[in-house]
Amino acid sequence: MKPLLRVENLVTRIGVARVVDGVSFHVAAGETYALLGESGCGKSMTALSLMRLLPDGGRIASGTVRLDETDVPALPERDMRRVRGGKMAMVFQEPMLALNPVIKVGDQIGEALALHRGLGGRVARDAARALLDSVGVPDAARRLDTYPFELSGGLRQRMMIAMALAGDPELLIADEPTTALDVTIQAQVLDVLRRLRTERRMGMLLITHDLGVVAENADRVGVMYAGELVEEGARGAFFAAPQHPYSRMLFEALPRPGDAGRLATIPGQVPRLDAALSGCRFTPRCPFAIARCSSESPGWQDLGGQRVRCHLAGMLPMAGVRERVAHAATERASRPLLQVDGLKVHFPIRRGFIQRTVGHVRAVDDVALSIEAGRTLALVGESGCGKTTVGKALLRLIEPTAGSVVLGGETITARNASTLRRQAQMVFQDPFSSLNPRMRVVDALLEGMDALAVGAPATRRDAVARLLRQVGLPDDAGDRYPHAFSGGQRQRIAIARALAVSPRLVICDEPTSALDVSVQAQILNLLKDLQDELGLAYLFITHNLAVVDYLAHDVAVMYLGRIVEQGPAGEVLRAPRHPYTQALVSAVPRIEPQGAPAIIRVAGDQPSPLNPPPGCHFHPRCPHASAVCRQIYPERTDLGGGHWTRCHWVAGQT
Repeated sequence: MKPLLRVENLVTRIGVARVVDGVSFHVAAGETYALLGESGCGKSMTALSLMRLLPDGGRIASGTVRLDETDVPALPERDMRRVRGGKMAMVFQEPMLALNPVIKVGDQIGEALALHRGLGGRVARDAARALLDSVGVPDAARRLDTYPFELSGGLRQRMMIAMALAGDPELLIADEPTTALDVTIQAQVLDVLRRLRTERRMGMLLITHDLGVVAENADRVGVMYAGELVEEGARGAFFAAPQHPYSRMLFEALPRPGDAGRLATIPGQVPRLDAALSGCRFTPRCPFAIARCSSESPGWQDLGGQRVRCHLAGMLPMAGVRERVAHAATERASRPLLQVDGLKVHFPIRRGFIQRTVGHVRAVDDVALSIEAGRTLALVGESGCGKTTVGKALLRLIEPTAGSVVLGGETITARNASTLRRQAQMVFQDPFSSLNPRMRVVDALLEGMDALAVGAPATRRDAVARLLRQVGLPDDAGDRYPHAFSGGQRQRIAIARALAVSPRLVICDEPTSALDVSVQAQILNLLKDLQDELGLAYLFITHNLAVVDYLAHDVAVMYLGRIVEQGPAGEVLRAPRHPYTQALVSAVPRIEPQGAPAIIRVAGDQPSPLNPPPGCHFHPRCPHASAVCRQIYPERTDLGGGHWTRCHWVAGQT
């Protein structure tokens, strides 16, 4: 079969750095090729090279890129604009940087429809609404008239996917397309991409750090390290027996159900690509390296369907490299560090000349939770259910409408909110928006320490340097600005900044969503170590249930502003009782599909919090809904051991 895309010996430079160094691969029509690797390995730069969207100073130094019969590097920019978005489109990793903040979403999608499909007026608007429906955007008609800043991170990512599909591309480059999505919407989006790929024989280059997504969607896999491809093979062969040590260590760094010990991490960092590199580039971090690895760059070796660049190809021991460390969590029998009761956040809807209030968006509606020192409560649910709003309301970054928040025995009010700043910090979902682009990293971390008088002034810079090393950043990171880092590295800076003031409670809003699995393992190990040493409490907002299973002690499942199930993490994730929780757990991508529960497809979209359904809010999408579900919101049903749910169907079974 003739490839749709063929890349041969691609070399891309930014200044003197060879960010892509001799990469070759191909993608056939109707095939998904997944590109794996840590932040800084060159995955996104490979994609930007194909689209000819390199940053200032970047250029394709050599190599060929052919899309069908088109020589992409040779095209004049005028012709490239028709190819870009038409024959080849890209979903970017950070949608807030890719979307225009002052243009409505519908107009931005309409621009792509007009350019590539010649649509306009009502026809273009209907097509834009259909695209939003196809990627799982609730209330699509109304969303067309919103601006990007009015949307959650997950919704912005879905807008980007819809915009990329507007030109009916032959090749879709998806750079972390589901990073900001919860698992149910992730399943919907991946279903859409798989359907489009099958129906239109669209090729896909999938860049991701989620091995579960790769296992469920890729046909072939390429592993990238320090600008080079180091392993390539069919999905089945790769997941059955990864051959390169780097690939093995990525697998070992992945949280797995039932794991209680420390995760394996990859020591060191990806080498700087502007430095002189010799031998195998993974040698300084490889536990299997021999003398030959330092002096001689390995060539490709064929291992029966898999290709690998390693001098020890086919000779590595099959045993894993993970070191198990006895890790017993100390139970702390004390009163909760954080106690929240009756928390509500209602946003008024105002219309007319005098801005009269005509309704309220019930983003958070009567939430109660508690977290003890040294424990982690994970808050999970779909985008738009109110998880992030809960976190911001606890810190009074959003003023709550009602309810009480007690932290360390003290009730937090508007008058004493400064106390909260000394005891609680937040790691935001989008690190680029939360970091000051004009402030060096060291100054960003020192700002909070100086304001809150953390430590002696003479020792603060040394503390910052140690903290940056702990979160896996290079020694010179403190003197650089946020734009000089990748998305994953910026997230690590945000985590370091939150930890710099020694808080008792850390609210983590998707803190590992932008990280590849090896760096994710470092961060999760760091969070666990800090929790054990300092008794930190975490409110962990995430859609990654594998991370929840590894890190969290308790789980609260949120739907449309209310908690519908809560309990110990092991019980909620292995024996979910609420139909919504069952759907969430079943939708998690898994490397080993054998024995996995069948995916429960949730009908329809999450209703709008402006007008929630009567009775149980989940009843329009629930396969077990009855008449009582449509009339009365369920009371708590105690399932024992701190596990409870709000569901008439479950109550009738107990």
